[in-house]
Amino acid sequence: MDRVFKALADETRRRLLDRLHEQNGQTLGELCARIDMTRQSVTQHLAGLEAANLVSTVRRGREKLHYVNPVPLHEIQERWIDKFERPRLSALGAVKRRAEEAMADKPDYVYVIYIESTPETVWDALTDADLTAAYWGHSNVSDWRPGSRWEHVRTDGSGVADVVGTVVEADRPARLVTTWAAPEDEERPDRHSRVTFDIRPHGDIVRLTVTHEDLNDEGELADVSGGWPAVLSNLKSLVETGSPLPQEPWLMPGP
Repeated sequence: MDRVFKALADETRRRLLDRLHEQNGQTLGELCARIDMTRQSVTQHLAGLEAANLVSTVRRGREKLHYVNPVPLHEIQERWIDKFERPRLSALGAVKRRAEEAMADKPDYVYVIYIESTPETVWDALTDADLTAAYWGHSNVSDWRPGSRWEHVRTDGSGVADVVGTVVEADRPARLVTTWAAPEDEERPDRHSRVTFDIRPHGDIVRLTVTHEDLNDEGELADVSGGWPAVLSNLKSLVETGSPLPQEPWLMPGP
C-alpha cells in the first residue's frame, strides 16, 4: 500500500491514470501525445505505476497497451471510501464497465498476479490436468497444440466439461491463448470468449497476466471479475507452498 500511495502522490502519475481511465488500453505514444513531457519521463512514470501494480501491460504485436489495474484501487476503496459512498460508486462502476465494453477491440478484463516461481512451473500449473484439478476444481485437458480442442472437466468423476474451446496459440512457457465457450455454444463462434495467459520472468518471480476478452455481457464480466482472482490466488498458493488455500476462495461470500 505504501507504493500505491507514493505513486498516487505524484501529479503526473495521477494524470496518467486519469488518461487511462478515460480510455483504457493506450500505447506509450498515445499517452505521450496527451502529456507535455518527454517520452523517457513518461516511461519512468509508467514504470512507477506498474511497480505499484496500478498499471498492467499487454502486448499486441509490436504495441504495448497500458491498463489501469483495479486491485490496489479497490483495496483503497474498501478501506477508506466504500462504506461511505457505496451506492454512488456502484453506479459509476457500472457506467465505466459499459464504456469499456463498447471498445470492442480492447480486452474486457485484465488481471495481474506475481508468483515466486519459474515460467515453466506456472505454465504447467495452467495446463497439467492433475495440477489444475488441485487448485481449480476442474482439470484442463488437451495436448495444448495450436488448433487442438481443450476441455475444463469436473473432478467429480462425471466427465462433464463446463467449458470447451480451442488452443489458438501455445508458446511454452511464455504465452498461451485459448477460446472459451459453454459446451452448448461450441458451434457458435459469436458466443466464444478468448483468454490469454502471458508469463513474464523477473529474477525469482513471474508476472502472470490474464486477459479475458470478447465476453458476451455484463453478467459474464461480473463472473470473471470474481472468478479469476480466486482461481489465481489458489494457483499462487499451490505453486509457492505446495498446497492450495485451505478453503475454496471462490466460495467466500461477498462483502
